Amino acid sequence: MICASSPLNLTVKSDFLTCLTSTGEMLVGPAKALFMDEISTGLDSSTTYQIVNSLQQSVHILGGTALIALLQPAPETYELFDDIVLLSEGQIVYQGPREHVLEFFEAMGFKCPERKGVADFLQEVSIPKESC
Repeated sequence: MICASSPLNLTVKSDFLTCLTSTGEMLVGPAKALFMDEISTGLDSSTTYQIVNSLQQSVHILGGTALIALLQPAPETYELFDDIVLLSEGQIVYQGPREHVLEFFEAMGFKCPERKGVADFLQEVSIPKESC
């Protein structure tokens, strides 16, 4: 766990506060692009949703870009993304609008089961099967 110092010199041990502090520091600067890797580590799905939702609103309003790497985001968090870049073993498997990812994989012969979340399905199709 990372500790963040509050203005009163008290140590606050909170992954959530640390994540918000780091994200806030990036948003204050002049950068038009944010690169964030696995920002949900140690956070519940509701908190992750709130952070991604705030980032989405910020980049839409300010005309920026956020590239966020998440492993198995909750369905409501996945729906916040405009575009998806799906990687497997360092290769791009899909890059494009979130709305078109399922039809792309259906055209390749992979259909997402009705009761499976899209993010879980994408993880399954991007993990190579072991050779026998």
